[in-house]
Amino acid sequence: MIRRVKGTQDFLDLTLFDFIITTISRHLSRYHFTHITTPIIEHTELFKRSLGQQTDVVSKEMFTLETRSQDDDGMCLRPEATASIARAFVENGIQTTPWKVWTWGPMFRYERPQKGRFREFNQVSMEIIGSASIAQDAHFIKMLDRYFHETLHLNNYAVLINFLGCQQDRDRMKIALTTFLEKNSAIICSTCTERKDKNILRIFDCKNQDCQTLYTKAPYITDFLCDECDSEWKTLQLQLHLLSVSYAHKPTLVRGLDYYQKTVFEFVSNDLGAQNTFCGGGRYDHLIKDLGATQDQPSIGAAIGIERLMLMLELHKDSLALEQLPALHVIIPLATE
Repeated sequence: MIRRVKGTQDFLDLTLFDFIITTISRHLSRYHFTHITTPIIEHTELFKRSLGQQTDVVSKEMFTLETRSQDDDGMCLRPEATASIARAFVENGIQTTPWKVWTWGPMFRYERPQKGRFREFNQVSMEIIGSASIAQDAHFIKMLDRYFHETLHLNNYAVLINFLGCQQDRDRMKIALTTFLEKNSAIICSTCTERKDKNILRIFDCKNQDCQTLYTKAPYITDFLCDECDSEWKTLQLQLHLLSVSYAHKPTLVRGLDYYQKTVFEFVSNDLGAQNTFCGGGRYDHLIKDLGATQDQPSIGAAIGIERLMLMLELHKDSLALEQLPALHVIIPLATE
């Protein structure tokens, strides 16, 4: 018997899956998002340039393809959708902003499979390209919070936020963080030692408990914000409060991709175990220009993991308005003629 590829799955009952797609489509249409699609296959350079050469996704998790033509500069199965949507914005010469779009489909990353984590997985991705307002970030998070709470009736989750500031803020913080790590070089693990030199903010993603205990004393980016970024950070918190969004500030939240700056956030749930993030995103103000546009388009986006959301909904799916099969009508003859 030939078995399915490790890290993939068969969906034999798509009731919950289809329910998520249908409800998120309706929800996003109320906020004037347009449904688009982008290719599953993209040039590898797209993700090297956008996500960063030293990120785990690019350095260890990409499914690259062998091609027959010597002219091809390398292709891969897309590991995420934000870069693809940004590429579509630039390549198709979109002029009207903000460009509010969403898509869904399979993504691919070579990771160790476990509960809630697959090598082929499905995401809903939504982006607002061309909006610089930090108030937009708060409304974006509120939009997601309303979907999870009001439409899906989820309660057992938390919203975590952080503010990464501008490049100058991060440069100042990295100097202080490097000094801190060098003073504690005997404590940090080998992975953090490597990340210190290649992508220092990624140390906060470390799963080693000794490292995490140490990092509670590390310098945090919100301590190094310039006046403008500090004002935006306070505005974000105020707007979330005014919109009645309950959140917690997680100063070690960095999201792990190079294009993020300023606002980053995650929706997490204890129902999911170790892989507890089921939605995450943030602001990326320079990605559009980095991909070839003539000017920057400040933007914000997020992705929802469909498989992880299904795990949460399984716990109370009886309370959801799931589509039911039509009633079965049977004609029983009572006579021979």
